[in-house]
Amino acid sequence: MAWRTPFHAMRLRGRHPLKLIAVADDPFLGDPASGNAILDGRLSFRGEEREIAELDFARPDWSRGFGDYVQSFAWLRDLSTVTTRARGAPIAEAIMRLWLDAHADKITDPAWRADLWGRRILFWTAHAPLILSSTDLVYRSSVLHALARGARYLDRSADRVQVGPPRIAAWCGMLVAGLMIPGGDPRRSFGESGLQRALSQSVFDDGGIVTRSPAGQVDAIRLLTMLCETYAARRIEPPEFVAVALQRMVGALLGITHGDKGLSSWQGCGPMPGEAIAQVVEATGVRTRPLKQARDWGYQRLSAQKTVLIIDAAPPPVARLVEGGCASTLAFELSDGDHRIVVNCGGARATNISVPIALGEGLRTTAAHSTLVVGDSNSTAIHADGTLGRGVGEVELARQETENSSRIEASHDGYVRRFGLTHRRQITLASDGRDIRGEDSLLPADKRKRKKPTPFAIRFHLSPYVEISPTADGQAAILRLPGGAMWQFRCRGATLAIEDSIWIDSRGRPVPTEQLVVSGEAIAGGTSISWVFHRAR
Repeated sequence: MAWRTPFHAMRLRGRHPLKLIAVADDPFLGDPASGNAILDGRLSFRGEEREIAELDFARPDWSRGFGDYVQSFAWLRDLSTVTTRARGAPIAEAIMRLWLDAHADKITDPAWRADLWGRRILFWTAHAPLILSSTDLVYRSSVLHALARGARYLDRSADRVQVGPPRIAAWCGMLVAGLMIPGGDPRRSFGESGLQRALSQSVFDDGGIVTRSPAGQVDAIRLLTMLCETYAARRIEPPEFVAVALQRMVGALLGITHGDKGLSSWQGCGPMPGEAIAQVVEATGVRTRPLKQARDWGYQRLSAQKTVLIIDAAPPPVARLVEGGCASTLAFELSDGDHRIVVNCGGARATNISVPIALGEGLRTTAAHSTLVVGDSNSTAIHADGTLGRGVGEVELARQETENSSRIEASHDGYVRRFGLTHRRQITLASDGRDIRGEDSLLPADKRKRKKPTPFAIRFHLSPYVEISPTADGQAAILRLPGGAMWQFRCRGATLAIEDSIWIDSRGRPVPTEQLVVSGEAIAGGTSISWVFHRAR
């Protein structure tokens, strides 16, 4: 309601810029498939499509993800990846005119969300040749005037968005406006102070984003890198705190990559391929090693030879910081060189539009991750409205490194309130990378007397490229990888079964796969189950 008042409209008045001072490079490649769809007259995002000629910004009929893609103008990156300015500019201008007609002078939600304005300014300035090549002076003036109004709007709203990538996006957009619009030095000074504050609130000391999402980590790194490119276009050194933040963030990001250099799947993120991660890291100019311990961010990395193991050793993100957090505490992923072995289903917030909503929500559950599940319930409650409830509040962690092995022992209290049991997981990786020994224990956490045994299941979701063969005794399985490597899995203290599973790939599509399920019942005094992955060849 405040947006509709004349007083707020007066706040957005100011000088009309006649041009941009410079044009920055966008160092990132877009999605060629989406870019080619634009050339064919369609906007496409995660399987959702709209004809450009039929876009109605005033009456949106699309999902939030698609809306953010369109409203942020992120599609400009996809378009510029596949075509020349001469061919792409008329298409970009046509979409821009539709947006200006609906939103340039009318402040509405979500089009005027501060984080979307931040991204919009980044893309408008980086891809100015696509949207400002017209000889129509009235149109050019409308674009520049809208950009200036958006910057003035950010002056008062950047600190009101959610911490994490949204707030970083808002402040980066304001800073870019200060750098690219003539007379923007006061805004630049104000924006640098705001961005430094936003980074301190949005990024842990170890470099991880507060939402604990790998996708959010990549997003924030891209935003800061585009900001640095804007400084470079002005031949100005970016603030030192930006370079420091990027150094820490890239190290944390590399810490959750597998042997194929691609991302592991955590907190609704899909397995971004190694080529995309390599391109992100190269664009930052940062040279650093993967971070092994990110206690604040919550991920632990064990590596030896070609074997990589990544563990979620923290509670889920705080509900007020992120929508769609996952109950994945103490889950792990495992890879051997370029091949993943144990994975999480992943992708709860990165699925294709064809994936049913119920399935997407199911990907957030503990059972969709490679960890222990008690009583077929989540270690952290997931409410019907999608928010996270009670569950894991504390994770105790101990890590030990020796010449012969690396060992992690961690426990969480997610099942104490409902079942009176603490889940403890120990994982040891041998220095030759050929032997991974684990033990999952359910330990009494109070003096309650449980009359009945408590059922549990330890799930190891497998990559769809792993071929599984159970052994005759029913306590082991042979896992064959595409490259010819063979791993043996064996457990003791429970029953082993092979069940169907799914894995969300890098395009957000569900791929059928299988899982190893070790199940049993925990007696009143608790129970322990040992298991081992051994590389046979």
